[in-house]
Amino acid sequence: MRIGWPRRVSAQVLLVQLAINTGVVVLATGLFLAPLSSEIDDQAMSRALSIAQATAADPDIARQRVETRPSTTGPVQRQAERINRATGALYVVVLDTRGVRWSHPNPAEIGRHVSTDPGVALSGKEIRQIDTGTLGRSARAKVPLRDGHGKIVGAVSVGIAYESVRERLLGDVPGLLLTAGAALAVGVLAAVGVSRRLRRRTHGVAFADISALLDEREAMLHGIREGVVALDGHGRIRLVNDEAGRLLGLDADATGRDLNEVLPPGRTLDVLAGRVDGADLLTVTGSRVLLANRVTTRDGGAVVTLRDRTELELLGRELDSTHGLLDALRAQDHEQANRLHTLLGLLELGLYEQAMEFVAEITDADRASAEEVAERVRDPLLAALLVGKTAIAAERGVALRVSASTLLTDPVVDPRDLVTVLGNLIDNAVDAAAEGAQPARHHASEPCVEVDLRAEQDTAVLRVSDTGPGVPPEMREQIFAEGWSTKQDGRGPSGRGIGLALVRRLAERHGGMARVTARAGGGAVFTVVLPEALAPGGDHGDDGAADAGTGTSGEQLTAAGGE
Repeated sequence: MRIGWPRRVSAQVLLVQLAINTGVVVLATGLFLAPLSSEIDDQAMSRALSIAQATAADPDIARQRVETRPSTTGPVQRQAERINRATGALYVVVLDTRGVRWSHPNPAEIGRHVSTDPGVALSGKEIRQIDTGTLGRSARAKVPLRDGHGKIVGAVSVGIAYESVRERLLGDVPGLLLTAGAALAVGVLAAVGVSRRLRRRTHGVAFADISALLDEREAMLHGIREGVVALDGHGRIRLVNDEAGRLLGLDADATGRDLNEVLPPGRTLDVLAGRVDGADLLTVTGSRVLLANRVTTRDGGAVVTLRDRTELELLGRELDSTHGLLDALRAQDHEQANRLHTLLGLLELGLYEQAMEFVAEITDADRASAEEVAERVRDPLLAALLVGKTAIAAERGVALRVSASTLLTDPVVDPRDLVTVLGNLIDNAVDAAAEGAQPARHHASEPCVEVDLRAEQDTAVLRVSDTGPGVPPEMREQIFAEGWSTKQDGRGPSGRGIGLALVRRLAERHGGMARVTARAGGGAVFTVVLPEALAPGGDHGDDGAADAGTGTSGEQLTAAGGE
């Protein structure tokens, strides 16, 4: 049965590491053994040369070689045997200039010619070599033998048994192999440790699974409709999916750059950088309302998820508007009930003429109020918003007035933006006026909100003033920040602090601005300038302004209730 390649990453890494460690150890051992044999041969030849030089340097041997004849019991043989025993050499041979031996471990060889050529030594040169002679293979050295006058009278040949050289080499091999085995064992243990750590990190998955997981992750991150931004420990962007790029307006080259380089200063940057704590943090980018959550990672980085709450905010505001309309209808129902009760009383009392006058009066007043708003504000959505907010404000005891200078007859480019801006400003103003109201105050000083809409050359100017507590100078910029609010309710921080931020962002998107100043007599005045909100070339209503000064000149639209 064929053993297959393991699928898990840790097992594959372990096998590869074992193969690498084994190969490295075998290669290192081979590289060490190859020069070791040559080194031992060299040491043996050097030792033989040293013995030969020391023997040739003995003047007695040179003198005895000249004065005596070769003999198994001669002085040269005795000296050679002594040196042989003292050094442990295989042989110490003294020969004359003809190559005849004067000493030899085998006495039978004395008086015979040597088996190898002594010409080099007899010519006055030293030689080292590995050669084979009558005593077998040996590491040998030959040096010239000179008398007292320096004349060559023979040569000395010394041999070291090659078996001893090989034994030394073989004797070193076990230690070398033991060291190599220890190194291999350490490598195996390290490989096992790395493999186990890798198995814990990869959860025992295979390379193919990792590749599939990466592909699935890329598809998931770029396919979900929720923005994902991954940051490293230094605040650099590691990953931005398509939705996050769309929501934040980031380019494709944002990956790898510092967060402070790609985002302008503001709450969005603070939320993504972790300078604002909390869950479900609201922030405004452009005209979008985003819900952000930031989770730190073990390496010091973070992953930020972004959800687009713009549509939800719009739906919420539409729902608020619907509730407002219901409140307005309830207020009108209450007012109409009072009027009907009054009319019924007049009829029961037989005061028919007074009843007719009362019906005509209330009908003309309602018609005049709605017609006046429609005449001054030609856009139906804005006019309907003002009529609806008037009834809602009256329900809360606040008079909502449209100033006599209001005149907006030009076509509006995007009425929804103006409805958002004006609705938020009126809601905040009504809340502030109701909060600052005092029950004991005279009717002439009743809480009120005044709205002024005008067109100045193709630019819409919106002003909403209230009689509330006002905004301190040091907080006039802070109130336009996302998430900031002076109100507290059961919805928590995510339900507040977006209205004025949206107002400023929409104003800036139209090339304008939004600011707040103090109102004479107390309260606040919010001014929004929208240069690109009106269609160019429209009639700015000079005649309409004159008309507005007639008939109802000096009058203001007031939600005074039905009493």
